[in-house]
Amino acid sequence: MQENLSLLLYTQTKKITYSHSLNKSLIKVLKIAIPLGLGVVLIYYSYSKFTPQQLDEISFYFKKADYSIVGLSVFFSLLSHILRAYRWNFMLESLGYQPKIANNFMAVNVAYIMNLFIPKSGEISRAVIINKYEDVPFDKAFGTIISERAVDVVILFGFTAIALMLQFDLLFNFLTELIQPSKLYLAFGALGILLIIFFLFLKYSKSVLHQKLMQFYLGIKEGVLSILKMKKKGAYILHSLLIWGLYLLSFYTALHALEETSGITFGIIIITFVVGSFSFAFTNSGFGTYPFFVAGILTVFSIPETVGTAFGWIVWTSSIASIIFFGGLSLLILPFYNRDNN
Repeated sequence: MQENLSLLLYTQTKKITYSHSLNKSLIKVLKIAIPLGLGVVLIYYSYSKFTPQQLDEISFYFKKADYSIVGLSVFFSLLSHILRAYRWNFMLESLGYQPKIANNFMAVNVAYIMNLFIPKSGEISRAVIINKYEDVPFDKAFGTIISERAVDVVILFGFTAIALMLQFDLLFNFLTELIQPSKLYLAFGALGILLIIFFLFLKYSKSVLHQKLMQFYLGIKEGVLSILKMKKKGAYILHSLLIWGLYLLSFYTALHALEETSGITFGIIIITFVVGSFSFAFTNSGFGTYPFFVAGILTVFSIPETVGTAFGWIVWTSSIASIIFFGGLSLLILPFYNRDNN
């Protein structure tokens, strides 16, 4: 009877373990599938509205675009990645590490290509690479990346503030048509409650999980606070502004690939740039959402939807092609570049 009981317990344990593993796998699949599904739905929705004549117009704009200008736009974007790799060392140096800029650059490239397939995985892969090839502890590296993202968000909100001051009514109406404010407030409220529960757990729990989380949290905290410890704060801020300046320059340059978008005003450029930047949060690197949102906001400013759609896809496709090329190349080069260390 004891053997039967042991067998039953073992069987039930295996079932629970299998079920838990299955649930985790399902969540991972959904994290990838839902954003991709949203992108596919938006692509279908966008193109189902067009008549055959409008589809021909979009094809015409693709053919007439000046791809040498598109290439220049991609070049400015690549420069921003180099600056991002260089800027990273300002924080890492304050923690006592000084990785090679080449490794930083390749880690950044790999992060971008990883985000194409698994949303938000780029930050993790970037910390993993710098840990593997430069012996920077993962939690500290990850903390510096989180801090970096926080700075990027502040700058993006700065651009958003400028856009709101320039065309508040038009931009507000456009955004509220896409996202109901009540749902946005609900999401922020739920996130706030979860954060409170998490910090209460960290403060009062005595479990093993708590100890591991605290160790990880302290490592991240050290990385995040490295921005306050660094000696080159002014240089870090300057490089951050230069990075976003290159993003804007890349976008501005791409506008000249089509005659129909080359003459738009500075205010429209800023607003379209901001809306396009936020679209990357909804799907894998803006798949489907970037052309949809860019075309939508340009339509508000009397740019034909066919032009906006073609422009959005030209910018997005060229950017993704660059990410795949340099990200793939970095994955191949990293082991050879660091073979002496390995």
